Amino acid sequence: MTEMPLQGQNLPPLSLLTEEGKTLSTGDLKGQPTILYFYPKDDTPGCTKEACAFRDRMDDYRQAGIRVYGVSLDSPESHRKFREKYNLNFPLLSDEGGKVASSLGVLGDRGKARRVTFLLGADGRIAKVYPNVSPETHADEILRDAGAA
Repeated sequence: MTEMPLQGQNLPPLSLLTEEGKTLSTGDLKGQPTILYFYPKDDTPGCTKEACAFRDRMDDYRQAGIRVYGVSLDSPESHRKFREKYNLNFPLLSDEGGKVASSLGVLGDRGKARRVTFLLGADGRIAKVYPNVSPETHADEILRDAGAA
């Protein structure tokens, strides 16, 4: 398994699909602070709690100028259904096949992404890595760390 990049490093080149089938790449993540949070599976208890926690704090993230993207190995169609079911107000990105999760060292033993978050600075560099997160409190934790709570 690839090593997880560390604080201060650049993300490796990546390419993820949006629900609309558009490609989001590493360069698209520059320009403002960005949360790239990986989670195992759409519409499962822990992943739903985490997604809804980000949803519920989205106004605070927007006021702080921080973008949020959720990433899993689920399909764009699965993401669309998950977003609609829980009224998620941020994009979910698809890493079908796990190439990006693998390149970032977050692909788990069972072929799903582990629950890991990268906080990226406006320059696209990794400002902080959260390797073990609590689905219930993680959205608040990042806001505190970003000084936006």
